[in-house]
Amino acid sequence: MSFYLAIKEVLHNKGRFLLIALIVALITTLVLFIAALAEGLGSGNREYIQKLDGELIVFQENSSLNIGASRVGRSTVNAMRRVDGVAAVGQVATASGTLLLPNDPDGLDVALIGVEAGMPGEPSVLEGKQLARDRGDEVIIDGNVAERTGIQVGDEIVVKTTQGTKEETFKLRVVGRTDKRAYGLQPSLIMPILTWEKVRPQAAGAVNEGELISSIAVVRLEDPADAEAVAQRLAAEVGNIEVADRKTTYENTPGYSAQQSTLNTVQYFTLFIGILVIGGFFQIQTLQKVAQIGMLKAIGASNRTVGWAAVLQIVTINAAGVALGAIGTIALIAGFPAGIPIVLTGQAVVTAVSLLLLIGPLGGLISVFALLRIEPLRALGLAQ
Repeated sequence: MSFYLAIKEVLHNKGRFLLIALIVALITTLVLFIAALAEGLGSGNREYIQKLDGELIVFQENSSLNIGASRVGRSTVNAMRRVDGVAAVGQVATASGTLLLPNDPDGLDVALIGVEAGMPGEPSVLEGKQLARDRGDEVIIDGNVAERTGIQVGDEIVVKTTQGTKEETFKLRVVGRTDKRAYGLQPSLIMPILTWEKVRPQAAGAVNEGELISSIAVVRLEDPADAEAVAQRLAAEVGNIEVADRKTTYENTPGYSAQQSTLNTVQYFTLFIGILVIGGFFQIQTLQKVAQIGMLKAIGASNRTVGWAAVLQIVTINAAGVALGAIGTIALIAGFPAGIPIVLTGQAVVTAVSLLLLIGPLGGLISVFALLRIEPLRALGLAQ
């Protein structure tokens, strides 16, 4: 009986319930869009660091785990390689440049990442081959570059950087393509570290004539479970360094934590507002049918029947709105250009949809309680 009453009223008042479902769909779209934006911006800052093939990241001492402020020399790296428990250490250097494109006068801003061939820091390729040596005009493009430019393995690319007060261009050959490895919200070009030293932006005459300097060093361990102990040994035996894991490293990227906290707070407030809005709509609807509920109770309908009918109605309309909003959002995001940092993951969809399916009934509880308190005679205007 409860199910019959719930569906019968929905079919009789299609316009009213369609409006409520559309409101729920818009709230769903907003929640999913914010979740996708948070994931997209977060991924753009952490992809390269998160996917490194090493358990520990080594910074210069007092650099506050800031890659841009850190400098690690070759002698320090050689000392790390002698520490017990360390399997391999690779230098990684970062900078920014512009990838020149035939049909785009502005080019594409990219992260220039210098790595040691065959060492931690160089990503595995999905197509093509790995870097052959630390010196050579070779480059591996990440999936973001391939997706946004159409560049393929074997193509020759031109990178522009500022050398002193002039802009210089460098030709590189694409030898491999890896998965998406954005760094600093920029697509990545991974190249031999000595090539990076030549290509990177630098002041006039600022050629490093001493040891090779990188931003950080990536440490691969013989036993990943021994990370904490090896980190302590590195700090004690090498000196003048700071050691962190991958998660701590990308969370210390300037602006990362503040950005994610802000977007998560907005998402939580959106869910809270959703409870109020959905509850308000169902409360208004309850006030509009006080007489009908009074009639049902007068002819023998129990509070249980009336209450369950309202709950089923709320759950059905809320689920329809959430489904409509989720499908619409997925279709909308799929049509966005590759350069927009919007990434909607399956986990984000499941989490958001689950929360939205829960807040509908929560928001409608007030209207259910109001239905249960309706007195038949008073509702029909017969009470003295």
